[in-house]
Amino acid sequence: MLSRIYLTGFMTSGKSTLGKILANVLGWNFFDMDKEVEKDEDSTVTEIFELKGEKYFRTIENTKLRELSKFDNVIIALGGGTLINDDNVKFIKKNGKLIYLRVTPEIIYTRIKKKTDRPLFKDFVIAENSKEDFIKKITGMLNEREKYYNLANIIFDVDNSPIGKTVDKLAKRINRILIEENKSKYTE
Repeated sequence: MLSRIYLTGFMTSGKSTLGKILANVLGWNFFDMDKEVEKDEDSTVTEIFELKGEKYFRTIENTKLRELSKFDNVIIALGGGTLINDDNVKFIKKNGKLIYLRVTPEIIYTRIKKKTDRPLFKDFVIAENSKEDFIKKITGMLNEREKYYNLANIIFDVDNSPIGKTVDKLAKRINRILIEENKSKYTE
């Protein structure tokens, strides 16, 4: 039976915000992998990238994924690049359901254009790059990651709808999966 949901998607797709509310609606626990890594490292993700590098971050992210996956009835918001590691993808697919929160480059731009807490866009924000430059970089990164995101069991389009409406739609999709899994469990 489904007891773990992993949320993936590009930065600012809503993994943390939607995940927290969705977990509350389902009566499950919620973990944000980036926040859990930050607690363990006593540093922000940006600081870890700057001081220790992306390779170090990906190693501790991998370890944290496995630690958090020991819990049942849990929603785990993955980091934007967690799925780049094939071992992580296999592990996630074996241990739960993967949901891709798909967002357009334009929506991502409006959400990150002033944020300096995103390591991969910090320099863009500081340099006050143009919207076109942001969109080009976002599109390029999405194109690289989309093959991983598309491995999800559910692809869920996130727009600028009110958050309550978005969570309701996503909760209904998940509840359908839970019902289907329960039916198949009893008919085997």
